[in-house]
Amino acid sequence: MLLAEPRGFCAGVEMAIKALAWMVRIFEPPVYCYHEIVHNRLVVEEFSRQGVVFVDDIDEVPPGAPLMLSAHGSAPEVEAAASAHNRPVVNAVCPLVTKVHHELKVRATKGYTVVYVGHAGHEEAIGTMAVAPEAVRLVETERDVDDLGPIDTPVALLAQTTLPHDEWSGIAARAKERFPELWMPGRSDLCYATTNRQAALRAIAGRCDAVVVIGSANSSNTVSLTHVAAATGCNRVLRVNAADELPGDLTGVVGVTAGASAPEWLVDDVVRRLAPRRGVEVVASVDEEEYFPPPPELRDLLRAVWSAAQVALGRRPAGQPPAVEDREVPAARMLTGRVAAAD
Repeated sequence: MLLAEPRGFCAGVEMAIKALAWMVRIFEPPVYCYHEIVHNRLVVEEFSRQGVVFVDDIDEVPPGAPLMLSAHGSAPEVEAAASAHNRPVVNAVCPLVTKVHHELKVRATKGYTVVYVGHAGHEEAIGTMAVAPEAVRLVETERDVDDLGPIDTPVALLAQTTLPHDEWSGIAARAKERFPELWMPGRSDLCYATTNRQAALRAIAGRCDAVVVIGSANSSNTVSLTHVAAATGCNRVLRVNAADELPGDLTGVVGVTAGASAPEWLVDDVVRRLAPRRGVEVVASVDEEEYFPPPPELRDLLRAVWSAAQVALGRRPAGQPPAVEDREVPAARMLTGRVAAAD
């Protein structure tokens, strides 16, 4: 078995899952979450067992009930509706998505038409385009760029963060041909984790008789990993939610990776299920050191809970206040109490 590294949870997913895990600890159930916190079926099911209710409409959230906004980012009107009715709200949007929202708002304010490369219907794309709907044009292919027609304003190019680099680069090249004065951000919109996981998979896929990608079907970066493996010429590419979906006829060299929303315990389960006779070779392509601290609203809540405990006890509680930086705490541990083998 060849095990790609990096794989699994990215910094944005770590932050979002830990934030919702804190919400479950702070508040009595139910805790509400607008959309799936991340696109992983098993993570969502685990939070549901803990009393989290996932909704697709803010109106489904009772006044005063605690609410979290998902990592994919929300439309401005959703954020406004969430803050109404005297309810505590924590926005777990990935900072990389926030960056794109800001870029879109600034370019629209300056009179640009923004060509946004994304997947129609994806929650991140919906939330981003809602920042300035009158200024943005969605494209999914190079053909879509050709079909845009004349544009008599300056043009900017932005992207959904979870796009495959190959998909983005072809569309970007075509956009530059059509609009020679095209504005693009100095730092790519593409998520570092998406790019790194694809590079790690490319490093092993050519050596594999089969590749197993762990993650959910609605995870854009997971699906992209299956396309990357196929593009390398690997004849058999499987996407599974968990080890119990593995077929019994895998032979030869098997490569394993996981999408950015898939917890490491799923990888451990796959390794145990396949039990490779010649062991596991970890193939590392890049070190990831990114860390995103808890959302500011959550840090305020944690401080408030700590202060309330001091008042209730009439003294300082034992131990230390909840960390406003939880870098050393794995999200998987906070989610279920399970500790991956690598922890």
